[in-house]
Amino acid sequence: MNRRTLILSAAALALAPVTAMAEMIAYSPGTAEAAINAGDTVFVDFAADWCSTCRSQERTINALRDANPAYDANITFYRVDWDQYGSGDLATSLNVPRRSTLVMFRDGVEVGRVVAGTREADIRALLDTGL
Repeated sequence: MNRRTLILSAAALALAPVTAMAEMIAYSPGTAEAAINAGDTVFVDFAADWCSTCRSQERTINALRDANPAYDANITFYRVDWDQYGSGDLATSLNVPRRSTLVMFRDGVEVGRVVAGTREADIRALLDTGL
């Protein structure tokens, strides 16, 4: 191995994430509902790409998930595109008032919700209800 390959390999390894965080599952009708009805622990994020509050929540959620692998080990994460499904059956049945709503389910029951909140402590508390 030459010096250039060694340096490039070391740089690539240094830039690689330490933990592999699972992505949120893109919602399609029936997917989150099936997991909820099966009694899985499910986190549902109603978000829009253009929403600054949603982006702030996403950064916080990703940082918390990266810091605590137990979240990914115990919770299935769904992202519901508000522009596409904001008036759909799932949002309507849950009485979701707006984008930037985060909802946690355990054993088929809603156990917590954050609406338009971006405080790390609030989002962490919601995620902790899934553990």
